[in-house]
Amino acid sequence: MTVTLQDLAPLRIAGTPRGITSVCSAHPVVLRATLRHGHDTGAPVLIEATCNQVNHKGGYTGMKPADFAALVYRIAEEERCPVAQITLGGDHLGPNPWRAQPVETAMTEAETMVAAYVAAGFRKLHLDCSMGCAGEPEALDDETTANRAARLAAVAEAAAREAGLPSPLYIIGTEVPPPGGADHVLDTVTPTAPEAAARTIDIHRTVFSEAGLDDAFGRVIGLVVQPGVEFGNHNVIRYDRTAARALIRVLDDAPQFVFEAHSTDYQGVAPLSELVADGFAILKVGPELTFVLREALYALDLIASDLLPDYGARPLMRAMEAAMLAEPENWHRHYGGTAAETHLLRHYSLSDRIRYYWPSPQAEAAVAHLLSSLDGMRVPLPLLMQHLPGAEHFAEAPLDPVEVLIWRVTRSLDCYHTSSR
Repeated sequence: MTVTLQDLAPLRIAGTPRGITSVCSAHPVVLRATLRHGHDTGAPVLIEATCNQVNHKGGYTGMKPADFAALVYRIAEEERCPVAQITLGGDHLGPNPWRAQPVETAMTEAETMVAAYVAAGFRKLHLDCSMGCAGEPEALDDETTANRAARLAAVAEAAAREAGLPSPLYIIGTEVPPPGGADHVLDTVTPTAPEAAARTIDIHRTVFSEAGLDDAFGRVIGLVVQPGVEFGNHNVIRYDRTAARALIRVLDDAPQFVFEAHSTDYQGVAPLSELVADGFAILKVGPELTFVLREALYALDLIASDLLPDYGARPLMRAMEAAMLAEPENWHRHYGGTAAETHLLRHYSLSDRIRYYWPSPQAEAAVAHLLSSLDGMRVPLPLLMQHLPGAEHFAEAPLDPVEVLIWRVTRSLDCYHTSSR
């Protein structure tokens, strides 16, 4: 049975819960691994872009929604992953990229962005207007948040009609702390209060109805909550289903909903399986996938340093360090401590802010040099055992280093696939 997003709530009610993995990454290797995994397993492929990453002005990737969709479908064709198996989603769609501007300016930009997402074929839209704009509190009350979400939903509905596309599916709510992982060592994370989750649903239902959007609200399939999972720079808080028991009961009175769980990175099969069984049916993963990609790239960098006399001493790592020091805005507010501590975090933090730097010219050149240097080489078994345990099956045969990268990302995807069945 191929599960769709709209199947998740009925399956939960029937006592046969299933999950869907939401891959939140724009890295081409991660996308390729995801689409190949979809082809190989037949599982639904849900790929999402965030408002900061991809928007009508290009975002930090330089891609507009249509560009991102074209990239996904090009790779899907190369990996023979059927288009019908793929759903594109937009995450945290709202005024966040423009929150330093007055609210009307920021919301007008958000409307334009949402229309661009819908026109590009994005079907799953997470509406997140919880953040204040210039002169407003950092976090807004439920009524204001819901009214702004309804405003964006109206734009999305109109854009879908105009383009002759299927009506969107919606996710509402947001999580605390913000997405991308915490900046400090965590001991515990408190799940969303059940009364807060129920109130979010009730207020959105009322506001959407008052705006003439009852049909759109009928397509709200999920609520973003904090199930009590998170990762910081150094550690991971894993799921404790006992602590989330009261929150889980909210779904008993909301049969059209499942929960969407952000920051499920690094959880592992057992906690992920419990999350799915408890109604957290949409599992978001992003930094983990680029973290393990970086892990494999750095391992290959070490292998090439040991294997090839003319390659040099870890030139990829040195190139990434130079790129991050040259443009520190993506990490300096998040990494504190001594020079040695911030150096370690730049490369190995679980929040993986190094992912912002892979598109830089020096990073792309260093990666290309690494891949070309190892392409076709025979890597001795002990070297793989030393630097990339588990990859021993690549030994003693002409190496395709890109296949090593895809293999490493796929190992993480397999955890989510196993947990979602």
